[in-house]
Amino acid sequence: MKDLNHYVDKYKEQLKNGDIQEAYVGLVKYVTRLGTTLSKNLSEHYSFGSLFQGYMDYTYFYYSNDFLKKRKLKMGLVLNHSKMQFEVWLLGQTIPIQEKFWEYFKSTKWNKDRTTRPQYSILETVLIEKPNFNDLEKLSKQIENKLVSVTDEIIEDIKKSKLT
Repeated sequence: MKDLNHYVDKYKEQLKNGDIQEAYVGLVKYVTRLGTTLSKNLSEHYSFGSLFQGYMDYTYFYYSNDFLKKRKLKMGLVLNHSKMQFEVWLLGQTIPIQEKFWEYFKSTKWNKDRTTRPQYSILETVLIEKPNFNDLEKLSKQIENKLVSVTDEIIEDIKKSKLT
């Protein structure tokens, strides 16, 4: 295993180049604006939380409604940096809640090909696999439309589960 100094040297090399900082700042600014836009456009359906920048792994914010809150659940809109894709996650307020809903969702289409619960969530699904960051307005509309349809579908599955 390489020591920390090795990784720090590689990190410094990349920082000198400057591209990583530009990309990261641009992505975080975009997701921040996206959260504001969604909060404005979808305020009748969901309440949106603040942005979490993560550790260059995930940038995300939570959103929820009364139905989800009553069940101690929330959704997350996540920019997965390593895969560079937008995802929607269903999350539980506590590990026992996540495990309870995982028992139901592990045999649904949402967790097809998964044998273990995701590390941070009950389910994770791709919203936009290859985002085009050169047309942010179009990307935002795509995300908004898919977010609404996917979230509605997940909520319908929660209703079918009869879990409270």
